[in-house]
Amino acid sequence: MHIMEGFLPPSMCILWGVIALPFLLAGYFSLKKAVARDRRAVTLIAMAGAFIFVISSLKIPSVTGSCSHMTGTGLGAILFGPSAVSILGVIVLLFQAILLAHGGLTTLGANTFSMAVAGPFVSFGIYRLCLRCKVNKKASVFLAAALGDLVTYCVTSVQLAVAYPSATGGVTGSLVEFLGVFAPTQLPLAVLEGVLTVIIMIALEAYAQPELRAVGFEEAGI
Repeated sequence: MHIMEGFLPPSMCILWGVIALPFLLAGYFSLKKAVARDRRAVTLIAMAGAFIFVISSLKIPSVTGSCSHMTGTGLGAILFGPSAVSILGVIVLLFQAILLAHGGLTTLGANTFSMAVAGPFVSFGIYRLCLRCKVNKKASVFLAAALGDLVTYCVTSVQLAVAYPSATGGVTGSLVEFLGVFAPTQLPLAVLEGVLTVIIMIALEAYAQPELRAVGFEEAGI
């Protein structure tokens, strides 16, 4: 979810930037550790970053000051863990803000937290939980990617609601309105992202086993 340039008050921009910073530091050390362990991890890291960039650039404009689109962060969270995805996400968001006017520099912290922190952490948690519960591997990947996408849009809705509470219903009323606007487009996009992520994981396990082992991805037969 990309909140557009100048849409959030300065105080909110600073707040979300401060909140996102510790996750970015953790992500830096996570990626550094992965590359130091095996240089072949760079290939998958670059692929995951490119996937996030392309899939999150396909946006559907919204009247809420944001937009609806897939995120692509679930794939990276499954492969490398959620911390690493924060770095990939902020790089993607920075390039999109500068080159595509998609999102913004002032809203970078808020967009980073929703798309590159909250979503990936939920995706990773759901994936691990599904594996522990012996859920089918394809279903685990699908649920992780799809629900991570939905959580991203929910967090963006919270950010917008806190910044612009409704005159009658306050933050809660505004949140319901934002969620209602996003839902018709975001629900099918989340399903589509889940399907695409499953297809990519199948391809990786078929043709990139050395690279998967390099990032410590456990083989469970997808």
